[in-house]
Formats: sequence, structure tokens, C-alpha cells
Amino acid sequence: MRVDAFDFDLPNERIALRPARPRDAARMLVVDGDRIVDAGVGDLPAWLRPGDCLVFNDTRVIPAQLEGRRGDARIGATLHKRIDLRRWQAFVRNAKRLRVGETVDFGSGVSALAEERLADGSLILAFVGDEPVEVLLERAGTMPLPPYIAGKRATDDDDRSDYQTMFAAKDGAVAAPTAALHFTPRLLAALTEAGVATETLTLHVGAGTFLPVKADDTKDHVMHAEWGRIEADTAARLNAVRAAGGRIIAVGTTSLRLLESAAQDDGTIVAFAGDTAIFITPGYRFKAIDGLMTNFHLPRSTLFMLVSALMGLETMQAAYAHAIARDYRFYSYGDASLLLPDRAA
Repeated sequence: MRVDAFDFDLPNERIALRPARPRDAARMLVVDGDRIVDAGVGDLPAWLRPGDCLVFNDTRVIPAQLEGRRGDARIGATLHKRIDLRRWQAFVRNAKRLRVGETVDFGSGVSALAEERLADGSLILAFVGDEPVEVLLERAGTMPLPPYIAGKRATDDDDRSDYQTMFAAKDGAVAAPTAALHFTPRLLAALTEAGVATETLTLHVGAGTFLPVKADDTKDHVMHAEWGRIEADTAARLNAVRAAGGRIIAVGTTSLRLLESAAQDDGTIVAFAGDTAIFITPGYRFKAIDGLMTNFHLPRSTLFMLVSALMGLETMQAAYAHAIARDYRFYSYGDASLLLPDRAA
């Protein structure tokens, strides 16, 4: 499909720079088949059924944004994907001033060697010393806010908690699974009381999620890879939900992409551990999920393509036009949408 089919105009003031407080006070646009309903995140239990299951991503965002120097050159690095214990793939600002074999000093006793330049222009950085890289990042790094927020304000201490979900447990993401930012213990208790189950998986979200689609046609776009895991017992419980007539609702596109990567053709979810570069566009047949809770996405992005595949492009164009007209807040710190496709249709 033509990429420009997924374009739309978004007023700059619709981009949220801070999250709703409390988190579950955010608005939620429900797209139920072709019906569009204004609601709130706190209304979520009323839109689900006893026996349904919400699936969360338990990745934890690390302070993966680094600023440093190589001689008199200022170098910025955003870690993207872990290679091994000491090496990370990184997108580097001012990369032309950094040659392979040179070392960047990020301050606070943290430095890294530019070990290899990859075909996409990113670099492999090997951190110097014996301290765990996570310790080094806590000392020298900042939270890697999306460019559409970081370009409008400085990162601050509030972001250390605001850009982390209540499920965050496993270090490795450089972007938050933002749909889950709306959840609170209060909301989770209400869901439990309503008979809705919860499960977790792990997908370490990479900075590639923010890369623009440069191709003119979706068939020419190369999707970034991210590492994920679904445990065997988690897969078994999710299959039992389906067998009992419940729905699997992914919380966030990261959860959805991993579930679909782990699903067999008959919809059975199996244990999974490894990279996924699944690229979901209209025409894709969903196997593992029955719905999605997600934030509002960028024009021409792979994530808007994904929600259009789930609900239909015309439906999502109408939903986004409705959201813009009614002042919903967009992107990572913005409001939510609950997408429930009409499976009969």
C-alpha cells in the first residue's frame, strides 16, 4: 500500500508533553466495530467481559540517552538494542565526527568504544570497564523521551517515573510501552473485580519504533527488530482463555506484535524467545488477539498502519478525526484508545 494513505493532519497542540494525573484519569476513545464512543480509561472494566485477559509488557525503560564528547566534538547516543553484556547498538548524533576505534566520554566515569558502524548508519558501542552497563546508565544517562516530546522540553526527574509503567520489571527498553502508562493499582483492582485476568510478556522496545517510514510503499519498508519473550506457562494460560471463550486484549502494540509473532496459524500461542521484526499492515490476518488498547500514533507510522490493519483504514481515519476534533491528547503521554474489531464482519 502507498504510505501516504496513512497520513493525516495533526495540530501541534494535540501532542501531550505530560501525562494525565492520576494516570487512569486519561480519556479513552472506544472503537467498537464501526462505533466510536468517548469514554475514560477508568471505564475500561465496563468495556470488557468476565473471562477476558489483558496482556501487558513488563519491560523497564533504562536511561538510554547519553551526551558526551570525542575530543572537541559533541556526541549524542540513544541506545537501541542490546548486543551482549557490554555492547549496544546505538543511534548516534554527529556520528560523522566519530570513527570506529575512537572512544566517547559520557562523563561520570562512563565511556564507550565505537566498535562497528552498521549498514543503517547506527554504531555498536562497547562500554569500557567492568561495572554493569545498567549501573553506568543510571549514573550518566537520561530517560530517552520520544523526539516529539524531547524537542519541546527538557527531560526532568518526573520523567524517571512518568515514563515507566507499573508493570516495569525487566531492564532493556529504550521506549516505554505507553498504553500501560494509564494503569494504576486502583484500575487493576477494578478489573480483577470485574473478572478480567492479566498476563505479562517481555518485549524490549527499541528506539527504532520512532524511525520514520521513508519508503513510498509499505512493501519496501524494512521493520526494525526487537527482542521479546513469552514464557511457556504464560502461553498455556492465554490459550486457556481463548478455549474458555474469553478474549485476549493486548495492552500496547508491543504486546500485540509479540503475541502475533508467537502465534501459530491456528491461533495457538507458543513460547517465544528471540527477535521479532513483524510488520503488520492492512490485509494481515490476526491470529492471537481479539482487541487492543493503545495510544494515538504518528501519521505515516508503522503503528498507525497496525491499528488500521486491525480495525480498517477508513474506520481509523474516522476515529482519529473524531479524536482530533474533540481534543484528545496524542502520542506517548497522551490519551488511550480501545480497539475492538467486529470479528463477525
